[in-house]
Amino acid sequence: MRRIRVIGIGPGDPDQVTLEAVAAMHAVAYFVVADKGPDDPLLAARRELLSRHVGFGATVIAVRDPERDRADPTDYRGAVSDWHEARAEAYEQVLLQQPGDVGFLVWGDPAFYDSTIRIVERVLARGNVEAEWDVVPGISSLQLLAARHRIVLHEIGQPITVTTARKLGEAVEAGADNILVMLSARIDLAGLDDWHIWWGANLGTAHERLVSGRVVEVAAEVDAARAATKADAGWVMDAYLLRR
Repeated sequence: MRRIRVIGIGPGDPDQVTLEAVAAMHAVAYFVVADKGPDDPLLAARRELLSRHVGFGATVIAVRDPERDRADPTDYRGAVSDWHEARAEAYEQVLLQQPGDVGFLVWGDPAFYDSTIRIVERVLARGNVEAEWDVVPGISSLQLLAARHRIVLHEIGQPITVTTARKLGEAVEAGADNILVMLSARIDLAGLDDWHIWWGANLGTAHERLVSGRVVEVAAEVDAARAATKADAGWVMDAYLLRR
């Protein structure tokens, strides 16, 4: 039976890809990769990573990523579910046409705010593709954020709340004191002046930037660094720790 490998590839640095992930890359016949449009920098980065660890002969099938409906911001879950279904349909067509074991390369670790596992489950649930599948973990941006700032992500015996920028306000209102934030379309630190922030963007890449300090003192620096990262790299993915 064919095999589907969901492979965590870390936040960007080819040196942070695990030996298990490299072995999984060598074990598949081809890779399915989302293509978000002309000059997609993340597609280019995946190709570069494969050339490093597999060789220039790696077969990459780029699948145009369906557009997500953003017309109704009140139905976020519905829009994302529809987007996942469209992705599943697109990937299913590739798997039906292309035999052999296949790899999906996931930024960071597949366990954190990534849709690939859910989409593979949808493809298999449709019943047209039969395959075994597994997940290979990767270094996450959260781990790299802690390493770059030389911090422990929690105080002694204390919990961590991991959430998205959309849900940050809810976490603060619920009394969370130690919050890791991902998926920031923008950064809103209003009301958090006395908190401490450890922020990082495009971690593990040549365009990596870091800022830390009291929010009231470094908020403008974070905004400027974020804008500069996007201007230099063409994209920005950031994560940050907030501590009350």
